[in-house]
Amino acid sequence: MQLRAQRDQRDPQAKRAKRLTRVLVGAAAVPVMLVAAGCSSDSGSDDGKDKAAEESAASKSASPSPTVQAAAFRKLPEPCSAVTKKTLDDLVPKADSGKEGASNDTAMRASCSWDSLDDNGVKGSQFRWLSVSMLRFESDVTRGEGDKLAGDYYRKQLKDAQGAEGAKSVKTAPVSGMGDEASVVRYDLKKKEGTFKQQTVVARVENVVVTVDLNGAGLAGDKTPDADDLVKDAQKAAKEAVAAVTKANGSAAGGTSSGAPSPSESSSKAPSEESSQSPSKSSSKAPAKDS
Repeated sequence: MQLRAQRDQRDPQAKRAKRLTRVLVGAAAVPVMLVAAGCSSDSGSDDGKDKAAEESAASKSASPSPTVQAAAFRKLPEPCSAVTKKTLDDLVPKADSGKEGASNDTAMRASCSWDSLDDNGVKGSQFRWLSVSMLRFESDVTRGEGDKLAGDYYRKQLKDAQGAEGAKSVKTAPVSGMGDEASVVRYDLKKKEGTFKQQTVVARVENVVVTVDLNGAGLAGDKTPDADDLVKDAQKAAKEAVAAVTKANGSAAGGTSSGAPSPSESSSKAPSEESSQSPSKSSSKAPAKDS
């Protein structure tokens, strides 16, 4: 009886100990499960970020590169041969060979000029100055298509001619049948040598701008040349220069660009505003004093 009583006393203690052990083991298991769940959640979040980054990178690599319509014309003619010899004999009859302007890239910009002084002694003299300049623009993904850039420069050239210092009686008129767009600006310049009649023809053919300047004056008492005749002469020279540009590029006439889109034409830099200035800035050129 005493042994049974002792076992009965021990059994409740043993049962309580077992229950306590189970509680402690269960309680210890909860943090482990929470830690495991937390690790699992973090891992899923990182996987989502990585996947989103990969998808973004794949989307960027799949996006097409910027494109721009290729410029139609890729070179310029020899500037001193842009006007025929016959026309030169008519416009600047006493001129020597043309003087080619300085250029670090004749495929982008080129110019030539001629001086002529027909000295008639006591009867006076006739002075003429002719200049032909050509500027070509390449297409560029950041700046735009070549013909659009040429159009901007065409309008700038007209504005510069219209605002020439000392210009009087300025008149501007469109010219048809010459490239894609063309205009002539005419005005008078009063100088100590006499009255100079200035004509500036600006024409755009595709991505090239041609500027022709012709001025004339009667010196030492000779009569002032007729402005209408000079306008016709300047237009004739400009038309030949435009034809020379299209011929140099294997095209019979200017028109809408048919070049295929190019990934980028930025490797050939378009001329800057500063370097794009036409020789027309000296359009009021007069003969040297010793002439």
